[in-house]
Amino acid sequence: MPAEVTIDPARVREAVAEALVWPLERLGEFRVLRKNLDARQRVVRAVWSVEAAEHGVALPARSVEKVVFPAVPVDAVEVHIVGAGPAGLFAALQCISNGMRPIIIERGQPVRQRRRDLVQIYREHKVDPDSNYCFGEGGAGTYSDGKLYTRSHKRGDIRAALELLVQHGADRDILVEAHPHIGTNKLPGIIEAMRETILDAGGIIHFGCRLVDFKSDSGAIESVVWLDLATQHEIQARCAHLILATGHSAKDVFQLLHQKGVQLSAKPFAMGVRIEHPQTLIDQIQYHTEERGHWLPPASYRLVCQASGRGVHSFCMCPGGIIAPCATQDGEVVTNGWSPSKRNNPYANSGMVVQLEPSDWEALGYSGPLGGLHFQHAVEKSCWEAAGQTQKAPAQRLVDFLNDTPSKDLPKTSYLPGVEVVNLHEILPPLISKALREGLQTFVERMPAFLNAEAVLVAPESRTSSPVRIPRDPENLSHPQVLNLFPCGEGGGYAGGILSAALDGIRVADAIFESS
Repeated sequence: MPAEVTIDPARVREAVAEALVWPLERLGEFRVLRKNLDARQRVVRAVWSVEAAEHGVALPARSVEKVVFPAVPVDAVEVHIVGAGPAGLFAALQCISNGMRPIIIERGQPVRQRRRDLVQIYREHKVDPDSNYCFGEGGAGTYSDGKLYTRSHKRGDIRAALELLVQHGADRDILVEAHPHIGTNKLPGIIEAMRETILDAGGIIHFGCRLVDFKSDSGAIESVVWLDLATQHEIQARCAHLILATGHSAKDVFQLLHQKGVQLSAKPFAMGVRIEHPQTLIDQIQYHTEERGHWLPPASYRLVCQASGRGVHSFCMCPGGIIAPCATQDGEVVTNGWSPSKRNNPYANSGMVVQLEPSDWEALGYSGPLGGLHFQHAVEKSCWEAAGQTQKAPAQRLVDFLNDTPSKDLPKTSYLPGVEVVNLHEILPPLISKALREGLQTFVERMPAFLNAEAVLVAPESRTSSPVRIPRDPENLSHPQVLNLFPCGEGGGYAGGILSAALDGIRVADAIFESS
């Protein structure tokens, strides 16, 4: 039906009856199961899946069933979980459901305190290496959007995971939207509610504590050691099972595993820039109109092509969004994007990234399983130096990047630490800048209005996924060498977003329960 119809309940009802080929008086109650938009034609259409009943017939009940998390037994099996992102939190909840006690070790701070640590990044250009956009309660997704779309339909019960978020405060719309999104402004409250569920059931959470060592002389982990960052005291505890849910930016954990002789492998990932346009322009391109109707959400896009023999694609597109500073230590610049729940910021931004293989960075001298990490850091450091050794980011107008000419000035951007005029061809590795230029030119040919005077590239978008994989046995999900070590989520190389990481956390917790 035309999208404009969706704001009028009477017209929606008429559309449902028409789809059923029923007279309007025959239609009783109906329920929307799925919502999507089709903007390929000039008239944007809403595409809904609907469950309907005849007049006088009740629809079967379909409610969100509340999951009860009982107190874990005093003598419950303990599972140590490193990281309180979606993989770690959902693993902890599943441990409780299975009668096991989760003990979470999180280097960052609770969500409210973490917000203060983020403010100092753009106000003072100081990065707390343990509490930032990537590290802290809720993980990287808490303050970088909360997109819940996943293609990982074979990894678990997506509906159950979404219902668990609703149970903890998320809007019920995420159950029916084709591309569900919570919003950075709403996620902290949901994360806090999940924390209370874990604590009320007898789980334990150590904030401000960084994993620094583990003992595994017998071929299995016997104990873990973490540093309490407030007291600078090390704490050692016996460990029966260890879940590593550290996210894609915990370089020190990868280095610790490597030093311990734990097998790791290099993994392909993508790198590039953030591109930002006025949101009104993206609306005009996608909706084929000068002004977006109030019944339509801020428009998004998804772009992909082959350039110079490698894939170039948009990543984590944020309509009505903000470009965020996501470095995890001083001496580097990293960008990402997020949107508030209303997506009402005047800008639209998206990653524009180039697919990289281990052979790419090996050819540049970055070898071994951690070669991708070293290559990633070299690019991030180069951007930091080019922008004045602050959290300002190097930037260039799109038109100038395509012409390989320096920008004379820059448009206003949403990146709060500020931007510096830089010719990105001079700081991005040629294999990235060449493919990116070719890919962006292809996108401009498809959508000429994309080449706008206000379009700006902000570098680098470098943390799309982990460049390292921690191998695990596909049968029991533990590491082949260390039988009670369970790599999990994005940091292990087994997820690509909030929902897929959450599903992987559930799977790993179930694998531990089945093996106990």
